[in-house]
Amino acid sequence: MKLLSKQFIITVALLAAFTFIYLSIDCQNVYAQTDNGKKTEKKAADKAVEKSAAVLVTFVEIGSVKCIPCKAMAPILEELKKEYAGKLEVEFIDVWKNPDAGKPYAIQMIPTQIFFDASGKELFRHTGFYGKDDILAKWKELGVDLAKK
Repeated sequence: MKLLSKQFIITVALLAAFTFIYLSIDCQNVYAQTDNGKKTEKKAADKAVEKSAAVLVTFVEIGSVKCIPCKAMAPILEELKKEYAGKLEVEFIDVWKNPDAGKPYAIQMIPTQIFFDASGKELFRHTGFYGKDDILAKWKELGVDLAKK
């Protein structure tokens, strides 16, 4: 009887572990950190910065419209776009719809937020949900004044 209960416990534990791994992978998008020699793809942040010469900095979120934390970030991104237009360029890249678009950023999990200065240099990277107040505080910590007009 003890052997049967031990086998049952082990089976349940393995099923739980596999379920957790499956669900984790379902909300992650893992990329190898190789560039494959494609230097032109690495310019995505630079293109976002060039889009508007008046933009001081760029905030890029790499995620998916189906990822739960990414869904929670969507209204925050829209607020940032509206409230800081002309000072902050906000970009969203859906790596489930377009996996190649995320490769230059070498992300390991979504959502990932990347803060770029006006020249396209990465200043900071965060993984997971990131609240609006935290984003604004990070910009301030990085020395960027996004005060509303």
